[in-house]
Amino acid sequence: MAKNYKKTLTACYLGFITQAIAANFAPLLFLKFHSDYAISLGKIALIPTMFFLTQLTVDVLCAKYVDRIGYRKCAVASELCSAAGLAGLAFLPDVFRDPFVGILISVIVYAVGSGLIEVLGSPIVEACPFEHKEAVMSLLHSFYCWGSVGVVLLSTLFFAVFGMDGWKWLACIWALIPLYNIYNFAVCPIEHLVEEGKGMKIGSLLRFPLFWISILLMVCAGASELSMAQWASAYAEAAIGLSKTAGDLAGPCMFAVTMGISRVIYGKYGDRMDLMKFMFGSGILCLICYLMASVSSNPYIGLAGCIVCGFSVGIMWPGTISISSRQLPAGGTAMFALLAMAGDLGGAFGPSLVGNITQHADDNLQKGMLAGCIFPLLLIMALLGMKVFQKKTQNLSS
Repeated sequence: MAKNYKKTLTACYLGFITQAIAANFAPLLFLKFHSDYAISLGKIALIPTMFFLTQLTVDVLCAKYVDRIGYRKCAVASELCSAAGLAGLAFLPDVFRDPFVGILISVIVYAVGSGLIEVLGSPIVEACPFEHKEAVMSLLHSFYCWGSVGVVLLSTLFFAVFGMDGWKWLACIWALIPLYNIYNFAVCPIEHLVEEGKGMKIGSLLRFPLFWISILLMVCAGASELSMAQWASAYAEAAIGLSKTAGDLAGPCMFAVTMGISRVIYGKYGDRMDLMKFMFGSGILCLICYLMASVSSNPYIGLAGCIVCGFSVGIMWPGTISISSRQLPAGGTAMFALLAMAGDLGGAFGPSLVGNITQHADDNLQKGMLAGCIFPLLLIMALLGMKVFQKKTQNLSS
């Protein structure tokens, strides 16, 4: 019987939605944790830090061990950890004397699941015999965006109807998605990009200049994306005077919508587009958006820059993965894991830089955003370097 790779695609779609739930649900509860459990805001700030550190650790471990364990076992484990961590949020804070310990354990457990699917989703789809894989990859990554929008909108609706005190029920409801997806990954066909044991090792990858350019691209893509996404709500509140809820909807939620639109457009029409040109144009648009947010005296123009920035960064992550897969077909799991690690590094470093510059500029967020212009600038330079390298490779091969 012919293998149904649409099942594989569905499992990966739900995996990326689960990753979005893991990344975006707990931040909606920070003030609730603060009031219910008397946890200081300084401690609460450690939650996203631990989430990203755990993901980074998993990225590194995946590069070494996933091929030995197997894609299917790791994919099932990713959904199991995500479900356990999300459900744990509802119960573990009441189990420990210090509720913060229970919250942190839950976050670490679902961050393990998030890190695994971040690494595995792309190579699993890349190994499937789809036409126009670059477009399929872009569409796959759009599901993280729609998951982010969904978790913010549906959680906000849930809290409006049932009140914030029902958050434990909502945590269990969100846990049902990865719980169901365990079955999908258990039965769907899963192929490997390269034969077992034939994938490139980390040392071999690091000898390729193109791989280093790809790493720089991923760092800048992660930094450009999350620096704007994480500060967009604060920008909407400070510059325009919106409430927290309205700021979340106008800032990070709309950012995720435009990022998803960018990925869907390339997913639908990518076979008719030049990926490098699309990425280069997106890089220039990203720089313009950062300048709109940091230089404009009109707060609405600045907010428009924050929102459109989502469109500009949408193609960067999946596009870099597609180019790397094409140029280094034997890269294997190690390549995908290191690229994911680079994106997470940018995501951890970028918002921190913007926040620190803002603090030292008397809480002037526009100056923080101006410092963030360095990320799209480096991104454009990396794209130019990749284009030059590709031309040299083509000339040598001809």
